[in-house]
Amino acid sequence: MDAVRVALLREVLAGTQWPGAARRFAGSLRHAVVPAGGNLLLVGTEQYEPWHMAAHLVDEAAWSGLPELAPTLVRHRVRPGQPPHLSVGLGRLAAAQRGHTLLVVAPEQPGAGLLERVHDARRAGATVLSLHCGDPDLGALAHDALSVREGAGELDLDTVQHLVGAAAGENSLPVQRGPRRLRDRLARLADQLTAPPPSRW
Repeated sequence: MDAVRVALLREVLAGTQWPGAARRFAGSLRHAVVPAGGNLLLVGTEQYEPWHMAAHLVDEAAWSGLPELAPTLVRHRVRPGQPPHLSVGLGRLAAAQRGHTLLVVAPEQPGAGLLERVHDARRAGATVLSLHCGDPDLGALAHDALSVREGAGELDLDTVQHLVGAAAGENSLPVQRGPRRLRDRLARLADQLTAPPPSRW
């Protein structure tokens, strides 16, 4: 979803909790990874790999000038011969410690094995954030969580991932020397809204 569509989505959702909730959660993500220099681990459940969230964050890292937002995608199953950025298995979570951030995206109840790994990462000092569908165990483990109860008249988790991804790089443009004119700011915004998103996914 490009920036124009995200802007339209926010307009449609104006007056609901979602634009503000997504910005708040994205702010927690940004404040966890930027001072730590990155070390963002992104993991889903055994049935769900958060490809779209990974792509959103890679794009936002490039657009905002915050490379710390680009995640390492941690996968439940890694097949031989895949490229390095697709070859990180669950064992990577065992190395998580203070200065690492673990973002868990779970559209269904995570298995006990994943919850145990997340718990261990938190005990080792990692910051745990979760986007989930109301799972109480995962919510309790997270330092910050955004819960999307699908089927209860709320948005689906994919749409919320778009909102969070788009908000992650906001208000974080590199500091420029000297005052910026209104025309410069508007030109930059127009460029961002019309540029095709680069993606490696």
